[in-house]
Amino acid sequence: MRALFVGHTAAPSGAELATARLVAALRESHPVEASVILTEDGPMIAKMRAQGIPTTVLPNAFDSRSMTIQGSGWLRRLAGGAALLRVGWSLGAAARDHRADVLIAGSTKALVMSAVAAARARIPLLWQVHDRISAEYFGRTLSLMIRALGWIVADGYIANSRSTADTVARWRRRSVIAYPGADFSRTTGTRREPQRAPEEATVAVVGRLTPWKGQDVVLRALARTALRPRRVYLVGGTFFGEESFRNELEDLARELQLPVEFTGHVDDPTEILLGSDILVHSSVIAEPFGQVIVEGLQAGCAVIATRPGGPAEIVEPDVSGLLVDAGDTADLTVALDQLIADAQLRTRLAQAGRLRAQRFDVAESARVVAKFLADIVTSRGGHTRTATEMPRA
Repeated sequence: MRALFVGHTAAPSGAELATARLVAALRESHPVEASVILTEDGPMIAKMRAQGIPTTVLPNAFDSRSMTIQGSGWLRRLAGGAALLRVGWSLGAAARDHRADVLIAGSTKALVMSAVAAARARIPLLWQVHDRISAEYFGRTLSLMIRALGWIVADGYIANSRSTADTVARWRRRSVIAYPGADFSRTTGTRREPQRAPEEATVAVVGRLTPWKGQDVVLRALARTALRPRRVYLVGGTFFGEESFRNELEDLARELQLPVEFTGHVDDPTEILLGSDILVHSSVIAEPFGQVIVEGLQAGCAVIATRPGGPAEIVEPDVSGLLVDAGDTADLTVALDQLIADAQLRTRLAQAGRLRAQRFDVAESARVVAKFLADIVTSRGGHTRTATEMPRA
């Protein structure tokens, strides 16, 4: 079976990195000849090829940033949509050249393009949903339109969490929950130093530097703690025109006199996580999943994450980590005070967290997706069949 994953961007953000891990796992352990086609050049091309993933750039595609469906007005959205449809026609020819049996669209833009491509190539289309299709992400009107589009053009959904799946229209559509599995080969057998004393505690915040990830909330919460950590890592780059936010964070760190090290984008944050006592996940709106939470658990960090959303499917409150309300600085300060002051609590949470992380291995995600792809390809018309899901985490 040939599966062609379609993406509109080659920037190394969470969805693209998760797709690379999944495709690599599908090719390694399952009878799925998975490949990737992107509509722009960028860092992910080399990353995927380095993993042995056949990856191509669609010739003559437009810059994805010019194909916006979230512009400032309807005329711009319509123009962007028309551009996506034109690229979709070319994508259909590419799908034929790849002899693809199924297309998997990895974003909303990719879904628009792939709808045309799948129709031209006469193959089923799946939507790999990485974002919650909700008003807080897209606005009320646009989220309803995207939901309707997905229901009309997609034969099924691959959602990255139950929280995400609940935001798409699944009536008479097949769906599967496949968590963005982590590759534990980098940390298997690794040892880390014990949790540090309170006055030596180190905190890591990992994620793209963007306002909805809430790095500013973490800095303000840290400034209020009874005992400040010895070092704070802010790990992440800026993409999609959000470079000014890093400058704001740097100014805030100086103003609050916090010992923050800005690392920029890091391909693999494992070493930083292995050297950190606490990982803080700080999204101010519901996170679709939260891959870095799994990575932090596996690395032996004591984790604080925000609810609602995918993180609540990963972290067992007060067992494998702490959950706080998204955007609540006071709530986050209380959790930080609790962990910074108590190395024994950090150790207990970290030990349970490493066991919990094993439930999110990419090998299990690949198994679930491979079965789902096979079912879709062999019975395209079976929309009324019961959805297949991963076991409850």
